[in-house]
Amino acid sequence: MPAPKDLVRPAGPRRPGTGPGSPGIARKQPPPPAGRPYRPWIQLPLITGLRRTYRYGSIDLRAGPVPGNPWLAWALHLAHSTAQARGWDAAMLQTVNRVLVMLLASYAEPEVIRVSDFRGVLRERGNSIGRTAEILDAMGILADDRTAAFDRWLAAQLDGLSPGISSEAGRWARAVHDGAPRTPALNDKSVRTYLASLRPALLAWSARYGHLREVTRDDVRDGLAALHGDPRRTTLAALRSLFTWAKKNGVVFANPASQLRAGRRERPIFQPLPAGQVSQAIRAATTAHARLCVALAAVHAARPGAIRAMQLTDADLGNRRLTIAGHTRPLDDLTHRVLTDWLAYRRQRWPNTANPHLLISARTAPGTGPVSHGWLTGLRGMPATLDRLRIDRQLEEALTCGADPLHLAVVFGIDDSTAIRYAASARQLLTRPHENEPPSSP
Repeated sequence: MPAPKDLVRPAGPRRPGTGPGSPGIARKQPPPPAGRPYRPWIQLPLITGLRRTYRYGSIDLRAGPVPGNPWLAWALHLAHSTAQARGWDAAMLQTVNRVLVMLLASYAEPEVIRVSDFRGVLRERGNSIGRTAEILDAMGILADDRTAAFDRWLAAQLDGLSPGISSEAGRWARAVHDGAPRTPALNDKSVRTYLASLRPALLAWSARYGHLREVTRDDVRDGLAALHGDPRRTTLAALRSLFTWAKKNGVVFANPASQLRAGRRERPIFQPLPAGQVSQAIRAATTAHARLCVALAAVHAARPGAIRAMQLTDADLGNRRLTIAGHTRPLDDLTHRVLTDWLAYRRQRWPNTANPHLLISARTAPGTGPVSHGWLTGLRGMPATLDRLRIDRQLEEALTCGADPLHLAVVFGIDDSTAIRYAASARQLLTRPHENEPPSSP
């Protein structure tokens, strides 16, 4: 049956890129090479500090011409080069180009573009700020005035304290977080744990005092009296850090937390996983990256942080060697198989990515950073965590080798104290075998 006349497309030459399966618009050529515009003189603004309002215009780079701004030409060239180097797809590059047109179509040097001015517009469209900010920062025209996540959290923790205690506790928190000439920097998690454990005591002292120099040793003892175990040790370590910093910087005259003891810490004995949980974990890992993570933890006793940091160069399939946290070990058949499956999926899913990490996700493939801790440890349906599988593997090796800490240190590349702890747990389990046997049936 012939098609109706109104559905028949008239014959004629097709535009390039309008054939079957194409989007219908001719593919644009890559932007020409461009660099930083040179001007022999610069007109300084008469009024500074004005906030700009941005909104998406009607310029379509797929069909219309590029606005004649040399700064925009440079930005589009940088975006195209970054897309090729990072493996961005066409949709991602098109989104970044559209934002750059909005920001730079009427840009004039020496204007500075603030993130707070265009962040709301990007959020309304669901676009990412990071890639656009990276291009603008490379051009030297970005002012990132966003409040850091640590600063927002710190302000919430200091809320409700007296001004004198709040200001000194805030200075201490930033000093141990960022590092200072006489204060070593701690990782973000330790700083958050310290300040969270100190907050009850700081609130109690703020009700009576206006400054840290008024806190006495009895006040510190009273704050520790109701705590036991790990909470007491953590709070005492935080108090020592706070008042040691305060004494070095002349905030207090004496350290009220000095020479206080938290008591000896009794470490629990490592226990093996119940029978069958390792097999259940392997069966529950249904994706390529989940199977690789389980193999690295259950066979090679790799920590989640070491798994996240692994590079592609750490996997030597030809020589069947694997490097984890700087320790090279043989590659067994199971890990070789799941590693090969993951690499094949990685090449198929993100063929153009430049991320050097072994494990990547849809969020990290366009960049160069590792996957998040939540992405790695958020494996659903797992009867045991990756850390628990790692502990079970090292304990199994300790039981097999006769609780030899030197053997454990060589096999897994762990330090002496950790190897001794696993050997001690294995020795106690070997001397009490009835604790490892399943209960007899009645």
